[in-house]
Amino acid sequence: MVDVGSFIGQIFVIVLLLVIAIFVVVVIFRSIRIIPQAYAGIVERLGRYQRTLSPGLNLLVPFIDRLRPLVDMREQVVSFPPQPVITEDNLVVSIDTVVYFQVTDARAATYEIANYLSAVEQLTTTTLRNVVGGLNLEEALTSRDNINGQLRVVLDEATGKWGLRVSRVELKAIDPPVSIQDSMEKQMRAERDRRAAILTAEGSKQSQILEAEGRRQSEILRAEGDKQAAVLRAQGEAEAIEMVFDAIHAGEPDDKLLAYQYLQTLPKIADSASSKLWVIPSEMTEALKGIGAAFGGRAEETARKETTPRQKPTGPKNAAADAALAAAREAASAADDIATEARKTTPGAAGGAGEAR
Repeated sequence: MVDVGSFIGQIFVIVLLLVIAIFVVVVIFRSIRIIPQAYAGIVERLGRYQRTLSPGLNLLVPFIDRLRPLVDMREQVVSFPPQPVITEDNLVVSIDTVVYFQVTDARAATYEIANYLSAVEQLTTTTLRNVVGGLNLEEALTSRDNINGQLRVVLDEATGKWGLRVSRVELKAIDPPVSIQDSMEKQMRAERDRRAAILTAEGSKQSQILEAEGRRQSEILRAEGDKQAAVLRAQGEAEAIEMVFDAIHAGEPDDKLLAYQYLQTLPKIADSASSKLWVIPSEMTEALKGIGAAFGGRAEETARKETTPRQKPTGPKNAAADAALAAAREAASAADDIATEARKTTPGAAGGAGEAR
């Protein structure tokens, strides 16, 4: 028969051992704490701050030390909802802000402020209204860097005692009223049209200037070419005249040759079909007279030779002399006829010619 007392004693021992084991496990569990990297733990002993736990394995006094919720020591980014702000020119704009901050002192962030996120949000809103309230809309839109710098300085100074460090404050968006946005768009459109018109006018001006400069350079080059061509022609004519003059003087021409050249020039004067007026130089008749006299002298000499019984006439030479004399007389007669016709048609020109003679 089983002893009841011993059985109950065994059960009691087993239960006691189980309780002791559970107690030991609970004590071990409450005395060992593992803190992750970039986090910090605040330990309170009997309700009072005792120490700050660093990342890694930490031991606590069970049932005496209490670990508060872990504090994130990493830099945090918080985007606050749009806040209505009144500018200096009484326009209500909606501004979104983004704050970058980091907890540097876990104890201060736990005991100096109840909720540091809400405190940072409210401080950012009030500081933003103070800064933007002293600016008009245009300055607020174009002075974001200045606003960001002022917000960061104020927030960093105010949150230092809370164990926080504000690294950056950015304005994510500044939204003016819809009517102001329409007016700004119209203004910008007008400004772009004005700039486009100015650029078009400048381009047209430059184009006209370049075209005028090109025409001027072209005219200058053309004039230079005409000048060089005229100079070259004049030099050529001068050289030709000089060569002819030298050739004439080298040949030592007499009056008879000059008179014959006058006779060759006379048909060229009246050769043009549009010539209505012929001016006969006074030297022309003198030349014709000289030719006639020359041929007449040769004819008299020939006649004397023929009358001389001792000389025999030479038929071919006498015929040539007679032909030359006849040609000279016909040329002289033609010249007189032309001069007479010229005097009849233009009395002034005839008088001038007579005066020249």
